[in-house]
Amino acid sequence: MRHRVVRVLPYSPEQLFQLVGDVERYPDFVPWVTSLSVRNPRTEGEGISILDAEAGVGFSFVKEKFATRVRRDAKTNDIIVTLLWGPFRRLLNHWRFEPSAGGCQVVFEIDFEFKSRLLDMMLAANFARAVDKLIGCFEARAQALYPSGGPPPLEGEELPGSSPLGGSTGRRPG
Repeated sequence: MRHRVVRVLPYSPEQLFQLVGDVERYPDFVPWVTSLSVRNPRTEGEGISILDAEAGVGFSFVKEKFATRVRRDAKTNDIIVTLLWGPFRRLLNHWRFEPSAGGCQVVFEIDFEFKSRLLDMMLAANFARAVDKLIGCFEARAQALYPSGGPPPLEGEELPGSSPLGGSTGRRPG
């Protein structure tokens, strides 16, 4: 299954790159991400960081774990996510954040297939809606972090809801 979403949001590309690239925070604002741990953070070159993320997800009666490799390129404001292991036959996400007259054009592309035909069929009926809901989670998070659409935090400055060490506080909002 493939899907592409393009939206213009009133934030800078750097703000949205930082928000989406902060995968450790996903359990705080993406309701179906029940756990997330990061392993092997490393740099590949100037502005390029890579990490492996293991996520637990839950949708009603379906609970799964999977691992991805996340490549963040701050120079081009691109984030590419590829499958390491899990219930997918294939998984590829690509986020692009480009300057736009209205702030930032966000381009999100996802291509995946479950190993299980049953899971594939269950999701196929609601796939576009699920992707829209995911994008909505990121939009709501951006609004909470950057209510005025202002400049991104300075280096070393704490984001609202984050711990001083840059990791997750482990608490869900609410």
